[in-house]
Amino acid sequence: MTLGLLPRGATRRRPPPAPRAILFDLDGTLVDSRRDIANACNAALEAMGRPRLPDERVRAMIGDGARALVARALAVDLSHPDVAPTLEAFQAAYATAPTTHTVLLPGARQALHALPRPFALVTNKPRAMTELVLAGLGLDRAFDHVYAGGDGPLKPSPAGVARALEALSRGAADAWLVGDGPQDVAAGRAAGVYTIAVPGLADVDAVDAERPDAWIASLAELAELSGPPAARRSP
Repeated sequence: MTLGLLPRGATRRRPPPAPRAILFDLDGTLVDSRRDIANACNAALEAMGRPRLPDERVRAMIGDGARALVARALAVDLSHPDVAPTLEAFQAAYATAPTTHTVLLPGARQALHALPRPFALVTNKPRAMTELVLAGLGLDRAFDHVYAGGDGPLKPSPAGVARALEALSRGAADAWLVGDGPQDVAAGRAAGVYTIAVPGLADVDAVDAERPDAWIASLAELAELSGPPAARRSP
């Protein structure tokens, strides 16, 4: 994939000058957490007397928060009475092994070292789970603001993006949002930030349908898009 180009070779919007803030998604963008999420989901299903699901099926359900994940795994509506106890079991199982198999994706640490700060994390993952993953990977000081599941509306709502920009004292025109899911692109576009998609957990066509401003092959390409480094701080 060519730097900054969409999968089909067309640039939708050139990047603005070097960003004054960069907002990141977590799962599928910065970290590969699929196996740990699938293990916790299956542990929760077993606790509810339900059969385990293949990891690939669980992975396809990730992206809209933990409640949506367990509802999809149960094949029920979000309002179903089994959702709450399954969610509780899922969170308990995840807390025991949040980073057993979770690793940073290629280019993630490089990007967090090289790109201009400040950084924010805007994720649909519940806050307690997010903090466990960040601590387990040594990223608990990497972000100047974290907006996670439970803090307000989840993506694709732009609420988390707007909250992060307010916390960082930055305007939408000065910021980039980097994510792997259609929720990320939709949230960023609604908030007015420049949206950059990276292949991750979500189906590429579903992400592209939300019309991100640019695609990159990995986070290693972000430094090339952002221009000369400004403030740097190790995560």
